[in-house]
Amino acid sequence: MIKTDIPDLYILEPKVFGDARGWFMESWSNRTLEDAGLFYSFVQDNHSFSANKGVLRGLHLQKGDDAQAKLVRCTQGAVLDVAVDLRKGSLTYKKWLSIELSADNKRQLLIPRGFAHGFVTLTDNVEFLYKTDNYYSVASDVSIRWDDTELGIDWGITNPTLSDKDANAPLLKDCDVNFVYKAGIE
Repeated sequence: MIKTDIPDLYILEPKVFGDARGWFMESWSNRTLEDAGLFYSFVQDNHSFSANKGVLRGLHLQKGDDAQAKLVRCTQGAVLDVAVDLRKGSLTYKKWLSIELSADNKRQLLIPRGFAHGFVTLTDNVEFLYKTDNYYSVASDVSIRWDDTELGIDWGITNPTLSDKDANAPLLKDCDVNFVYKAGIE
């Protein structure tokens, strides 16, 4: 487990055991997280497929009581994954982290509640999976414009393929996101 510069945001590098047949890894273990002092109870798995390089999905989050922590990974192809700290009072408020997640590097990103999340595909034929610790709620769904200058995220792309929802997403200043940072609480 690798701590990032943003509190409560972790990169996970599973142990991969390989031989002539292929490889094996434990993609998630509650015990491993709890041994590291992290307590999550995941209740929903999501799986997306993006056919082409340059597809951008995000920035997304759930607000209020429906906020979600996520454990994300890419199982086919590669993405640039982005998490943005939106917890007011955090020393890293509005700071973002980007990391390449791929089928090859098998890295995962553990994103606590209070963060916006998105990714852009770096290859064709990308499969992306994530666990959430809360169920999806359409009433609590929030999108933030991917190229909001207030956040200044470097996606490495200027003209991504977007859904209508993401293309028309509001700027952060026009969203009613109101997370508050509490040290040591995910």
